[in-house]
Amino acid sequence: QVQLVESGGGSVQAGESLTLICEVSGMRHNFKLMGWFRQAPGKEREGIAVIAALGSTYYSDSVKGRFTISQDNIRKRVSLQMNSLKPEDTGVYYCASDGAISRELSGAWDYSPDHWGRGAQVTVSS
Repeated sequence: QVQLVESGGGSVQAGESLTLICEVSGMRHNFKLMGWFRQAPGKEREGIAVIAALGSTYYSDSVKGRFTISQDNIRKRVSLQMNSLKPEDTGVYYCASDGAISRELSGAWDYSPDHWGRGAQVTVSS
């Protein structure tokens, strides 16, 4: 059974940085896709970053240029480096794996994962 466990959440001031890590266990193969979702208070969960096994990355417009997703296939973990954090980045961050991603010519994408972590809280104060 695939399990995803997030760590690294916390409370920071605007402009600071945090790194989220997702540890993967129970996966018998290298992952095809892994990503991060975010659910802000009172809002729907949204995909913010995805990385494919060969290294292609996808970001939402809200985090592009500030967040970086990376993978460590040996340690079976995926990280999300978050810089220049803003109060609107506050929310619960979920790690997700495998599934499928659809892409539009416009650059828009939609990721539907198979597995989810339980989430990690990130709070950014102004």
